[in-house]
Amino acid sequence: MAASQGATNLTGVWQGLYSYAGAGDHTPFTATLLEIGSHFSGSTHETTLVEGRARATLFALMDGTRSGNAIAFVKTYDGSAGWDHSVAYDGAINGDGTEIEGTWRVRGGAAGRFLMTRPAGKATAVKRRAMAKA
Repeated sequence: MAASQGATNLTGVWQGLYSYAGAGDHTPFTATLLEIGSHFSGSTHETTLVEGRARATLFALMDGTRSGNAIAFVKTYDGSAGWDHSVAYDGAINGDGTEIEGTWRVRGGAAGRFLMTRPAGKATAVKRRAMAKA
């Protein structure tokens, strides 16, 4: 099976939200992932308010690992609108491969929660293609 430890492959486009601890607001983002074995990488883009300025589109690269349903990755912003820091994420993917939920943190700073989702049909299609290659 192409995905690590029997869980559905993460490859695909995910829609997500992240929020800061203690805050009701959330920021939507889109992530595109490619998983090979127990490693995955990808990119994100999001539109957010930048302190004291108008909305800006931020871009970042992701690099992570997976063990069964547990995932961990680092998202590093590319400098768009002055954002060039890294964020560590830990989470878990659900059984049918349609949701990833967990927490994020910036070293010595902010923290919060995140949720990423994708339609079940896309997860099933990825699994079907992986099975066909096996």
